[in-house]
Amino acid sequence: MSQDNLTITGIEMLWFEHTLENVGADYNTFNMVYVAGARKTTRDGILRIHTSEGITGDHVGLRGPTAEQIKMLTGYLIGKNPLEREQIYQDSKRGLRHFDMTGTGPVDIALWDIAGKLFNAPLYRMLGGTRKPLPAYASTLHGDENGGLGNPRQFADFAQQCKEMGYKAFKIHGWGDGPISREIANVLGVRERVGSDMALMIDPACEYENFAETLAVGRACDEADFFWFEDPYKDGGVSQFAHRKLRGMIKTPILQTEHIRLLEQHVDFIVADATDFVRAGAHEDGGITGTMKIAAATEGFGLDVELHGPGPVHRHIMSAIRNTNWYELGLIHPMVRTTKSPVYLNYSDDLDAIDSDGNVYAPEGPGIGVEIDWDWVRAHQVDRATWGVVPDTRPAYVAPPVVAAPVVREETSEVSSDVVEDETQ
Repeated sequence: MSQDNLTITGIEMLWFEHTLENVGADYNTFNMVYVAGARKTTRDGILRIHTSEGITGDHVGLRGPTAEQIKMLTGYLIGKNPLEREQIYQDSKRGLRHFDMTGTGPVDIALWDIAGKLFNAPLYRMLGGTRKPLPAYASTLHGDENGGLGNPRQFADFAQQCKEMGYKAFKIHGWGDGPISREIANVLGVRERVGSDMALMIDPACEYENFAETLAVGRACDEADFFWFEDPYKDGGVSQFAHRKLRGMIKTPILQTEHIRLLEQHVDFIVADATDFVRAGAHEDGGITGTMKIAAATEGFGLDVELHGPGPVHRHIMSAIRNTNWYELGLIHPMVRTTKSPVYLNYSDDLDAIDSDGNVYAPEGPGIGVEIDWDWVRAHQVDRATWGVVPDTRPAYVAPPVVAAPVVREETSEVSSDVVEDETQ
């Protein structure tokens, strides 16, 4: 096979639904929280890019707005060489410039999966990395009012549980409403419980009402020696001036850039002195190609990049870069078994996914390296869309056997054993 002749022949999106147990929504419906006995149905998708050599690249975790952008790229992608990822990244970024450009991410991830399968190598090897232990932090569901993570004591209990399991770091997602004094008590209470030998972080997810509340929690983080303070208030995490101002008034490092997109916007945030740690994610920031660009730029400024959310792709990227610290394992809760669909075989990002030292590892199979449970996906599939030439992997229709009918001879009315010929043959 000539690599120069490899082409994208078809694109496929599969959608499936799954019901989670003991989770619901918080006061404003945006955050998933613990609700005893509740059932929440989630909808996710898989992007599949098919090639002329029968190699298919997959991305799990497709969501609606991003899928709409990918639909805009299908005409461009079909016929392209899937190994020409840099050109596809640049062209896709331009083509989606009027939107948030998240459509570039899943496409790039699927292309990297094709390359890894073609060369029979896991992505961390393709990126020049090595399989190494990745320290994980326990990233909680948001605080609730339902008896799960409902007060600082319950957060402290859970942090202690995670520490005893082997976690070396713990991140709080607080309540988002109610008095700021509860957030402050949470910061101080969790530190008091776990002692000084566990890294602690807090992510209000842009829920604090104003700068004054943010500053009050930031000073509590200083007192409790937190590792970072992430996305505190309701600017949506995008104001360079406001976060530079905050950096000048607290000692705790801040972590920003989750809600801006791609290389250039991250570099602008860094140059503006608006963050200490840099947030990036392959699913939002141009895939593996885009995230590696951000990681290299961040390294050039002497800073660290922290990847947003779990998943096998982020394990590969972390295994290939120097300037990073923690793998986000979540979202987890002491009373919720899982917040994810069982789409993968022999892979987990649930609470018990770490080893005894609190580490996870990149998969070792070719490409992304994790096998999708296609039987489960097909059983829960609710929609499918295709462009170009796509193999139909649905069960083939098997016509029922033709039952031979006896022939009645008119002249004698005797029944013959002759078989009627099937005219459809």
